Amino acid sequence: PILDAGSSHTALYIYKWPADKQNGTGVVTQHSECHVKGGGISSYAGQQGAAGQSLEVCLDQAVKDIPKDRHRLTPVYLGATAGMRLLHISSPDQSVQILQEVGHKIHSYPFNYQGAAILSGQEEGAYGWVTVPELTAQEHFNQQKSYGFEGHWFSPSRPTVGALDFGGASTQITFATEEKIEDKHDVMKLRLYGHEYSLYTHSFLCYGQDQFLKRLMAHIIKSQGYSDSVTHPCFPADVSRVLKFNGIFDSPCTAKYKPSSYDPQASLTVHGSGNYQHCLGNVSELFSFSGCKFSQCSFDDVFQPNVTGGFMAFSAFYYIHSFLQRVTGVTVRTPTELDETAKEVCSMSFNEMMLRAPDLKSRLLNYCAASVFMEILLLRGYGFDDASFQRISFRKKAGDASVGWALGYMLSLSNMLPAERMELRKALTPGAWGTLIFLFVLLLAAVLVFILFRVCDVRKKKGSSESNI
Repeated sequence: PILDAGSSHTALYIYKWPADKQNGTGVVTQHSECHVKGGGISSYAGQQGAAGQSLEVCLDQAVKDIPKDRHRLTPVYLGATAGMRLLHISSPDQSVQILQEVGHKIHSYPFNYQGAAILSGQEEGAYGWVTVPELTAQEHFNQQKSYGFEGHWFSPSRPTVGALDFGGASTQITFATEEKIEDKHDVMKLRLYGHEYSLYTHSFLCYGQDQFLKRLMAHIIKSQGYSDSVTHPCFPADVSRVLKFNGIFDSPCTAKYKPSSYDPQASLTVHGSGNYQHCLGNVSELFSFSGCKFSQCSFDDVFQPNVTGGFMAFSAFYYIHSFLQRVTGVTVRTPTELDETAKEVCSMSFNEMMLRAPDLKSRLLNYCAASVFMEILLLRGYGFDDASFQRISFRKKAGDASVGWALGYMLSLSNMLPAERMELRKALTPGAWGTLIFLFVLLLAAVLVFILFRVCDVRKKKGSSESNI
């Protein structure tokens, strides 16, 4: 099992693979998944034992899903992402405590606990990249009704697929490129199925959906003089909300917008205006497109080569894209359609959105801002154009497996897991055993007959020799 401890929630994925490997990498498929109720483990900072307790339901499920005779042999890993990276920045001691708590909880279960770690942004991006072509291969082989997928997608002769991940606290872009990567911090090398891959990967901390929304709110409050009543151009015009300052300025991501002094429990009223152009202007100011010390940059002075090949966009990218299609009826396959649907959503009232997507009530408030953010990030930031945008596939799942970094993490870890002994994994059916026993008895009978004939032959020769004497 892999516990994906994200910033907004934790999910447990159980993977399985036959013990033999393909050029040193395990052949992994997803068996099941379980989503933990509540927030990510970082949200339990200061609540002793709560982070560990939150995992119990899914760990109990893993006990049921994994055969009992495999419990002690089954490794369990926990990988924490941007939520814990932020907590480690703001409170290193609390991040260490939470990792210890979840580790103690996992260790109390009958599995082979292998540890908990905070993944770097580069690792998160690279593991997501590994997952994308592997799941594409699984889907292909499932369609062919073949069992499993064995790394055939990873071949120097095949074009690789880039990964676009949009989580709660960070966003990642990862793809293979033949262009020179000018910033060595954005290079990651992976070895899979006997092949070496050099990737461009960059993770933008504070550009995940939850943190971006906090930054946007903090920016609007600051630009309107920290008034106790502000206008939010990305909120629907028929909406007002009362928020506490502490819920906005409690993150390292909003530190630069924080007033010099304020009452954390003080409240402010936010009124929506549903103005696409003003929303676009405010969201754009969260990015820095000026200045670049390299030959070219995406934003915030970060080098990026030109996007190339196909991409799979998952996590929040999928949900935003799916929402735009659902409420507008447009397929959103081009930059123009992305722009037009974002404008249409931003012009909708909350009641109008409720009629079209009532099951998403708790999220409707933020879809205008999220759509505009995705538009700026993909088109102006990453540089997707009319041709390359159409090569983005927005996906939640491929086959029966969820798209994310966890499978890539498991595949990478499987390089370090020993293959089981042949006799443990090549069990024979009763019929095969019966055939082997029959052949063994037949061979034994033949040997006994041969020995009997040899003994008789020797005695005859001996008797003949004595009579001659």
